Amino acid sequence: MKKILTAILLSLAIASLAFVRPVLAADTASGAKIFSTNCAACHMGGRNVVVAQKTLKQDALEKYSMNSIEAIIHQVQNGKNAMPAFKGRLSDQQIEDVAAYVLEQAAKGWT
Repeated sequence: MKKILTAILLSLAIASLAFVRPVLAADTASGAKIFSTNCAACHMGGRNVVVAQKTLKQDALEKYSMNSIEAIIHQVQNGKNAMPAFKGRLSDQQIEDVAAYVLEQAAKGWT
């Protein structure tokens, strides 16, 4: 019985890995350059010149559920309110790189 339970649990664990989205291979150095060119006018140093409370700082990203690579990628691709959509202007890889850069800088306190 113990072997059957172990086999079931192992099978479930392996199956769950099949549905996990693979980690995206982001280049934060590239993301920094893309951010500087496309985002810094409104978000220099993690700030937000349009909506002051919606910064790119860790606490604000968490408060507004923007503290994941997927959420930031979606925001950059589609835009929202005053933020333009960058889908079609930036490649998927560039958007991924800038999202990883934003998360990295937020974790560092935008220093």
